[in-house]
Amino acid sequence: MKLPILSLTTILALTFGSLQTAKSQTIPKEELIFLTSEWKGERFPDGRPKISDDLVRRAREINIEEAWVVLKNEGYNCQFEGNWKIVHDDVVIAGRALTAQFLPSRPDIEKNIKDRGAKQGRIGNTNSWPIDMLSKGDVYVADGMGKIVEGTLIGDNLANSIYAKTGNGVVFDASVRDLDGLSKIPGFNAFVRDFDPSYLKDAVVTGINTPIRIGRAVVLPGDLVLGKKEGVIFVPAHMVEKVVQTAEFIALRDKFGIQMLKEGKYTPGQIDSQWTDALKSDFLKWLDKNPNEIPMKRSELDEYMKKRTW
Repeated sequence: MKLPILSLTTILALTFGSLQTAKSQTIPKEELIFLTSEWKGERFPDGRPKISDDLVRRAREINIEEAWVVLKNEGYNCQFEGNWKIVHDDVVIAGRALTAQFLPSRPDIEKNIKDRGAKQGRIGNTNSWPIDMLSKGDVYVADGMGKIVEGTLIGDNLANSIYAKTGNGVVFDASVRDLDGLSKIPGFNAFVRDFDPSYLKDAVVTGINTPIRIGRAVVLPGDLVLGKKEGVIFVPAHMVEKVVQTAEFIALRDKFGIQMLKEGKYTPGQIDSQWTDALKSDFLKWLDKNPNEIPMKRSELDEYMKKRTW
């Protein structure tokens, strides 16, 4: 189905929910499918790409730097954001993005949004509405305008609900409160701009499962979210398999290369340059002797190496 190009007026109407086709503040499923049309796999009922659990699991082990290089080589230059405060430095988050956009509150807009939400059975402030939509493996990603004072999107109560639903964490271009309580949720993590004791004020959710900006990064619903100490990278769903496979291959190559350097079999110049046939042959023999080092099926690795320029 061919979809029309949306005008700014239509986009704003979708965002603020004035069209009958927009439920809550979500964009229509057809529009979400259009925006993520490069994805050819399974989708959630809401239209988000459904990256496989296996790829999400494997993504936890890859390096952000390697993922960044793959994306940059494909022209995806706006997918990483750093400069975060983190609840747990040693807890990685990896999952599928469910996005939310917040704007400064305005009485007429907030009233209309909340009135319609009440008719749909929505309960509580609008910052809890995206949480109601979360499922296992999701990462709640919100553009909270970078607001810190009175920009606290969640505290430990909502964080416990998020973790119970997703087994994951959050990425907020905003702040959170109750750091002590957040730090006591095993497995939970939050990448935020800061921590603040204030309550959320003068902010309203205006978009759920809509494209958002997080700092210098663009995030679409269903993107793979990978958060580690150095920052957060958002991988478009259709790029996840290539990013994960390439990062895993590079990690294998590096393990082999380090071992060869320690054994003195090859020089740094040989390892860091285009590999010779002899070096490739030794690498394949190393793979045969170390099958437990391979994070993917060997057949998958062999197929990948056929296309690889060494």
